[in-house]
Amino acid sequence: MEIRKEDEIEDMSVSLPTMGSMQIAGSNGFGHNIEFMSQAYLRNRFSEIDIEDDSLTTNKDRPLPIFLKFEDVVYRVRNSPASSANPVKAVVSKVASQLNLEHDNYKKILKGITGSIGPGEILALMGPSGSGKTTLLKIIGGRLTDNVKGSITYNDIPYNAALKRRIGFVTQDDVLFPQLTVEETLVFAAFLRLPGNMSRQQKYARVEIIVKELGLERCRHTRIGGGFIKGISGGERKRTSIGHEILVDPSLLLLDEPTSGLDSTSANRLLLVLQGLAKAGRTIITTIHQPSSRMFHMFDKLLLISEGYPVYHGKARDSMEYFSSLRFIPDIAMNPAEFLLDLATGQVNDISVPQDLSALPEAPDSDRAVIKYLQLKYKTQLEPKEKEENHQRAKAPEQLQMAIQVKKDWTLSWGEQFEILLKRTFRERCRDYFDKLRLLQALGVAVLLGLLWWKSKTGTETQLRDQVKLHLPDQLTSLYGKAQNIFDLIISEFQVGLMFYICIFWTSSSIFGAVYVFPFEKIYLVKERKADMYRLSVYYVCSTLCDMMAHVFYPTFFMVIVYFMAGFKRTVPCFFLTLFTILLIAITSQGAGELFGAASLSIKRAGMFASLILMLFLLTGGYYVQHIPKFMQWLKYLSFMYYGFRLLLKVQYDGDQLYECGSKGGCRPLQSSPSFDTVNLKGGLQEVWVLLAMALGFRIIAYFCLRRRINVCHL
Repeated sequence: MEIRKEDEIEDMSVSLPTMGSMQIAGSNGFGHNIEFMSQAYLRNRFSEIDIEDDSLTTNKDRPLPIFLKFEDVVYRVRNSPASSANPVKAVVSKVASQLNLEHDNYKKILKGITGSIGPGEILALMGPSGSGKTTLLKIIGGRLTDNVKGSITYNDIPYNAALKRRIGFVTQDDVLFPQLTVEETLVFAAFLRLPGNMSRQQKYARVEIIVKELGLERCRHTRIGGGFIKGISGGERKRTSIGHEILVDPSLLLLDEPTSGLDSTSANRLLLVLQGLAKAGRTIITTIHQPSSRMFHMFDKLLLISEGYPVYHGKARDSMEYFSSLRFIPDIAMNPAEFLLDLATGQVNDISVPQDLSALPEAPDSDRAVIKYLQLKYKTQLEPKEKEENHQRAKAPEQLQMAIQVKKDWTLSWGEQFEILLKRTFRERCRDYFDKLRLLQALGVAVLLGLLWWKSKTGTETQLRDQVKLHLPDQLTSLYGKAQNIFDLIISEFQVGLMFYICIFWTSSSIFGAVYVFPFEKIYLVKERKADMYRLSVYYVCSTLCDMMAHVFYPTFFMVIVYFMAGFKRTVPCFFLTLFTILLIAITSQGAGELFGAASLSIKRAGMFASLILMLFLLTGGYYVQHIPKFMQWLKYLSFMYYGFRLLLKVQYDGDQLYECGSKGGCRPLQSSPSFDTVNLKGGLQEVWVLLAMALGFRIIAYFCLRRRINVCHL
């Protein structure tokens, strides 16, 4: 069926019609029948999912089998440079590093890992914390590529970009948008990632299956939460992360500590789901810390790592027999996983050890001696067999080798991705957009400014300066009598006028409202880009447009109050031109904030850089320093506040307008006022075009900065 173009995510019905049993081994990979109950059971009065019984033809295409082999995998990281208190030592160290004279400059994390796994199998990576399990998982998933040595092949083909959408990666830290509910998270992922030949009803059905299989029914309408946002529990968040990946039936599924935060029953249930996925032809690798004995026997293969070295690789059920052959025998009944972890850490309490362990230089009962002994036995007994099997194993069929190199087309067109991502972005941020505090801030500042400049006039030079430059209220200054002139001088030099204050307020609000967007969402963007969920251009346009809604709504609300309280020109053209100018300033400032955020992707650096640039723009905006030295005049042409402030003055004031007609000298044109001696009140189109060009230019540069920075970021 075709994907209908109506509102696919917001218009979700509350009823689910009757469905029969449905085999989903090929389409969603659980490998067993799931009985869809009667309509009375499926009907959920709070459900947002609507599944129609006329479109449940599931995709029977099985996932592409992946035979994974890795041999002598070594990964190292550069040691952090020593303290640079001695500059000579720092220079010598750098030169020695460049000449490869200093071999200790790198620290090895993985030290020659060899293994293999095929479709239908689950490989468990076990070992103590810091042994390198997560690092190996990231290397296999293509998340880490620098400083990696060894051979890793997928159907006898090295890693390539075409594999990105065939690999599912569940990180140890759950990377989910906190403002979305569980169901919203899965629905949006389904629409972005599932094949385009599936109808929307099939995608909703897939979400419903995942929700039920992972036991997420009770929390489906609860926000994910995190940080300062209350949401679901840690175990529910982990299951949602797993559901987010298994939703799209990856050929190779990688999971980092999937059972952390789960009770034993939930963990067993999760392993059963993974077994079903594996039986459907998927290759699954998971790190796991200390599984129960029941879970341990669910794994097909086991790779035990200690300090970056492998100490066992083979069938999980044969691991106890192997270590017994080495004379490591538990003295008491022990969970196999607990026994293996004790060996990997060198803890041999309640474990009998072989007599030849004393042949090593270390003390026979030391942890280091046990680990070295196990590593030596692996090198001599297991590793040669594993390498020989890898070389003797028949190569993957040619069609599988070709298929693994064919990059999948986007499941949706640019416009369809835009429609879905725009809805998700708006839902994720709408609670921040319409926050009561932000509304109260705009209202409070607008009312305060309106009272300070209550129906100001331009009939005299003093009133004109009051409207263009900020003065203290007459009630306050009258208390100082003859000191009025001194106060006027100080105020005119150190305080800003109403229009310049409006420029400052919306420039700073827009810059700091946009500068933190990309740094905060970096981890989400990196994760979803690694999975090729959508085009980066779609994300950037959706983010900009959604944020622009707030940058248009609040200035409009603000100006409706200030404009009529402050006594600006009460004509329709002047009001809308003034509003247009303020919105243009806000949108240009938003683009500048996005540029600063995208260029750094660091909350600290982006905020500091935005503060410095904002201060520079304030000083060159045309009010504080009107006569800038010639060698620095070029700075003001980079300041959008300079153009915005001038445009505001040109909209509100006419150079031919007369004022002070009651004075002895008679009426004078407004252009001759000292307040406008540096501003030509005629024209204005030049400033409009410059601001529009800046707004567009900032965003184009920000997009390319974001693309460059995201491509080198890793989770």
